[in-house]
Amino acid sequence: MKDNFEQCLALVLKEEGGYVNDPRDPGGRTNHGVTQKVWEDWVGHPVTEADMKNLTIEDVAPLYKKNYWDKINGDALPLGIDYATFDMAVNSGLTRAAKTLQQVCGVGQDGHVGPATIAAAEEANGREVATRICEARLAFLQGLPTWPTFGKGWGGRVSRVENLAFRMVE
Repeated sequence: MKDNFEQCLALVLKEEGGYVNDPRDPGGRTNHGVTQKVWEDWVGHPVTEADMKNLTIEDVAPLYKKNYWDKINGDALPLGIDYATFDMAVNSGLTRAAKTLQQVCGVGQDGHVGPATIAAAEEANGREVATRICEARLAFLQGLPTWPTFGKGWGGRVSRVENLAFRMVE
């Protein structure tokens, strides 16, 4: 077992940035990549715009650990594959990321990263898996109606994730 969560979280947070409330973004108010709805679900009550603006990395890190990293079984995945899957889960949905990893690794796609998925990921070529995850992610993003607005940024992010995942695999 390895612990790559802190490094992967730092990379995700660098991509996510700080507070935004872009009216073109269906996610609405977001800080450190956490939407207001996700934060309200996490804390169990409604929050204000000020609450969202005041979120810190220390506030959101436990949410990322429990709701994303642990659910993709990040500590059990090979280096690089863990990051590509984690970043996709955060940006494109947990189930979509898990099923993409499973499809790329040639195992049943139930959306839960368990022993069969982990074993297949360990046996696979890490660089190839990272590339295929990023290709599938980019194809998904390009199909979204918000691609014309956010596509340049999303495409750059996917490219950076792939390059960093490659370096982790080495």
